[in-house]
Amino acid sequence: GTPNVSTATAVREQHGHDESMHPCAPPDVVVWPQAVGQVQELAALCHRCRVPMVPFGTGTGLEGGVNAVQGGVCFDLSRMDAIAELSLEDFSVTVEPGVTRKALNKHLRGTGLWFPVGTVGVRGV
Repeated sequence: GTPNVSTATAVREQHGHDESMHPCAPPDVVVWPQAVGQVQELAALCHRCRVPMVPFGTGTGLEGGVNAVQGGVCFDLSRMDAIAELSLEDFSVTVEPGVTRKALNKHLRGTGLWFPVGTVGVRGV
């Protein structure tokens, strides 16, 4: 619905670039799915219609990966920000794709664990 979809120029331009040197290449539309099922339905629709999909996290990348060079649908995953499971025994945490490093570290505060910048082996829900 409307609060989860935007074709506004300013929103599209915000989602059409990151911190890289590449020029803005906005998507045709920005959507904010809030559950895995919504992502699956949107991805299936894009696949059927042969429309490019561009995932968007925080827009802080340095590679231009969010630039929609062929238009398409930008999936802004920031509203999928749940921390599903934390296992202190095996140092693992299951998160949705919108969980930021800062939010995760806030959740981990008091456990003796933290998630540093540049950590490898990241797996989401």
